[in-house]
Amino acid sequence: MKLIIQIPCFNEADTLAIALSELPRQVDGFDTVEWLIIDDGSTDNTSEVARANGVHHIVRHRVNRGLAVGFMSGLEACLQLGADVIVNTDADNQYCGADIPKLTAPVLAHEADIVIGARPINETEHFSWIKKKLQRLGSWAVRVASKTDVADAPSGFRAMSREVAMRLNVFNAYTYTLETIIQAGQSNLRILSVPIRTNGDLRPSRLVKSIPSYVKRSLVTILRVFVIYRPLALFFYIGSSFMAVGVMTMARFLYHYFHRGGAGHVQSVIFGSMCLTMGMLLYMMGIIADLISTNRKLSEKILLQLKQMESTRQEGNKH
Repeated sequence: MKLIIQIPCFNEADTLAIALSELPRQVDGFDTVEWLIIDDGSTDNTSEVARANGVHHIVRHRVNRGLAVGFMSGLEACLQLGADVIVNTDADNQYCGADIPKLTAPVLAHEADIVIGARPINETEHFSWIKKKLQRLGSWAVRVASKTDVADAPSGFRAMSREVAMRLNVFNAYTYTLETIIQAGQSNLRILSVPIRTNGDLRPSRLVKSIPSYVKRSLVTILRVFVIYRPLALFFYIGSSFMAVGVMTMARFLYHYFHRGGAGHVQSVIFGSMCLTMGMLLYMMGIIADLISTNRKLSEKILLQLKQMESTRQEGNKH
């Protein structure tokens, strides 16, 4: 059994060595433990620091392509290197490397497909009050969207099986954390949260440049994933809201028309007709999006089968 620990990096020369010093070289249940760095277009000596500290594999992007792309590049490289389990962590040493066995144990025991480390949000001193509340709110929204019990959705400290790594597809270049959970939940994968420890803050977060920006990007991510994975339900609920307003507005006009002659209420007909038309258009958009979603699911199955065939071929070549 091989475990690969991957770390997406962008100009992390100052903190990477500290994060690597926390990572284990041996983990129970694995014959081999290897480290992999995704250098996402760094302009400092991140790759040199990685080599000096014993990193086994380095994936380099010529330009910065974003955290989510770096995450997916790491998964693809780990799969090619024959990883049975993949752990993702951060280069700023936010997560305690000694807790990696807590993440991998449920995957090895086949109790979960993905295990996500839940940080002690309330006890984390460098998190502001509003950030703590937003973290809780964001995790709640992801739980609703994914139908899972994930305690800390934005946590990047997670372990996954080889099959899960083959299944995941990230469309958002901003972050992978929320989208992968919702995608996994909609695909009926087993997701487990385990409590983990965190270390002191070495640098400000690069993902959360400002609270309003983070909230806006997170909401857009959740909405986009809903459109991709549950389009019929999303457009049906929104369309029904317009239909309800249209019906009530038209009913108001009819009431005044039959009881008071309808004078002065023509605007209700116009507004009600617009709402009913919008509702019907949203219903049609939902049906079309659902058909596209079905085609996407078929494409994902074909892609998974191709990856599994390639994995089997690689295993055959080794023997």
